[in-house]
Amino acid sequence: MSKNNSKKSVNNGILKAIENAGNALPHPAIIFVILSAAVVVISFFVAQAGVNVTFYDARAGAETTVSAVNMLSADGLRYIFNSATKNFTGFAPLGTVLVAMLGVGVAEWSGLINTSLKKMLSNVHPRLLTAVVVFAGIMSNIASDAGYVVVIPLGAIVFAGAGRHPIAGLAAAFAGVSAGFSANLLIGTLDPLLQGITNEALRSAGMDYEILPTANYYFMIVSTFLLTFLGTFVTEKIVEPNLGEYTGSYKPNKEEITEIESKGLRNAGIALLIFGIVMLALTVPANGLLRSADADGNLTINEFMSNGLIFMILLVFMIPGAVYGKTTGKIKNSNDLVESMTQAMKSMGAYLVLAFFAAQFVSYFGRTNLGTILSVKGADFLESIGFTGLPLIIGFIFISAFLNLFMGSASAKWAIMAPVFVPMMMRLGLSPELTQAAYRIGDSTTNIITPLMSYFAMIVVFAKRYDEESGLGTLIATMVPYSVVFLIGWLLMMVIWYFLGLPLGPGAMIHV
Repeated sequence: MSKNNSKKSVNNGILKAIENAGNALPHPAIIFVILSAAVVVISFFVAQAGVNVTFYDARAGAETTVSAVNMLSADGLRYIFNSATKNFTGFAPLGTVLVAMLGVGVAEWSGLINTSLKKMLSNVHPRLLTAVVVFAGIMSNIASDAGYVVVIPLGAIVFAGAGRHPIAGLAAAFAGVSAGFSANLLIGTLDPLLQGITNEALRSAGMDYEILPTANYYFMIVSTFLLTFLGTFVTEKIVEPNLGEYTGSYKPNKEEITEIESKGLRNAGIALLIFGIVMLALTVPANGLLRSADADGNLTINEFMSNGLIFMILLVFMIPGAVYGKTTGKIKNSNDLVESMTQAMKSMGAYLVLAFFAAQFVSYFGRTNLGTILSVKGADFLESIGFTGLPLIIGFIFISAFLNLFMGSASAKWAIMAPVFVPMMMRLGLSPELTQAAYRIGDSTTNIITPLMSYFAMIVVFAKRYDEESGLGTLIATMVPYSVVFLIGWLLMMVIWYFLGLPLGPGAMIHV
């Protein structure tokens, strides 16, 4: 056996072992039930031990003491029963997924998505397809979480249409959207969010220093191309060979585009263009109707980007989908339009079941404060090691990546860690911009291998559409190579950046 074949065999063996171990577990919904029960029991022992942590919360702007909350107490049991419905209806991804899927359902049922993909695949070189999917996933982060419900399922469909394994397309898109969450060619919603927390951490330490939303802009631009290359490499050299030939039941329509379909595609494009012009008119002008006043009285699109974007995505798919369906005759009246959305909701039944139990687990974990305690203890541990310079940055990235497995919210973790590490590293001559960039690497790369990530349950359901035998283990095993390669690649890029002393963004240097 050659050296390369031997290495491939070992890699496949490791990933297969992870997959088998994961899939040997009960259904993902039952796993969340077990995890919820485990959190309840663990919270009892941790609370009985009197574990608590004190830290400066950069979001609240005040020092906070947090203790473990016992979920086996009378208050805890009341919470379990009284909050179950609210946990489910308030589960962050639930509304996002269902609202977006209403529009996607119209576009899919009418045939617009299938025809659009056939048109796209005829113009995209097969060798560039993977890179396009990964790049689209990374760029979707400008729209915050929208990429999870749009780009990831489309990645699977695109690969299937090209005769490739749909799970590989789903994985490539998932890696771009989630593991590459901090990379982009544009300033997104996460940049000002993290910048505000960093500046609050500096203020709390009495340091006269502020960073800009563009603090990591240059670093993230280069990261976009690096992760696109790495994501393409992992997909084509590791994931697809490991998945093998697709033998599932999903069969894309490979017929040539007919004249009526071309007409429908053209009309849908015109409708989308008109809708885009209207949205630009409502958001771009300083007095645009969709702009809202911020705390300083300035009209911005921040609230729209946070709360209105998903409804816009619904319309982005529904309007062209309806126009295409009307042109081709698939949608004849309002009954057909409603039927298209009904079919989309029927396909989400499994996700609703999974989301209910996932919501309970996430809620219990947050209420017990176990994630916060773990984050503070992890920060204290790294601070006590006594690293300086590059070793400190590397250690910080690994700690951030590890804590991300237990506390998914990027802003919540940063609010805890920034007041500790930003001033500490600045006293050691490392800029706050560098500390924030290092945090973003760790926070992004392990998103795709932790069930605590809000959208993880949804991705499991998407995967089952193409492979009914797939489960939690299948998805984790598929995504592990991306997580490892992205972390190593991003680390090496940070090391090179550090030694070259390149600016991380406009006016943002490595050292202070």
